[in-house]
Amino acid sequence: MVSVDPVRETTEGRRECHDEVVTRRAPVKDQHQIAGTAIGAVAGGLLGNQIGGGKGRTLATVAGAVGGGYAGHEIQERRQETNTVTSTVRKCSSVPGSDKIVAYDVRYEYNGVTRSVRMDHDPGDRVEVQEGVTAVSDAR
Repeated sequence: MVSVDPVRETTEGRRECHDEVVTRRAPVKDQHQIAGTAIGAVAGGLLGNQIGGGKGRTLATVAGAVGGGYAGHEIQERRQETNTVTSTVRKCSSVPGSDKIVAYDVRYEYNGVTRSVRMDHDPGDRVEVQEGVTAVSDAR
């Protein structure tokens, strides 16, 4: 045997991309829940105003406005926490190339003449030669 040289096939790396749906919390426009507090206070004040008479009505109106304002603030805050936005994001990653052996170029000498053949496997250190010219198989 003169030499066995692997024949390599190399593929280039590539970039693979896919779309992914992402859900996140929606941006808050009213961070201090002013709208919920104001609406709740007005509603609570109106309800409180329906109760009692004289100074009792005034106290009920104030208490209703305070309680309604607090309730409106809390309701708006809970709604904002659960308000989400869905979007599609493109994500990419690199896939490395490969380098693999696909055949072997075998050079051998027979009766003083150097010949070559391509084989699908590594023949080791000897090849079987039939009819003086063709390497046909592994001679391990």
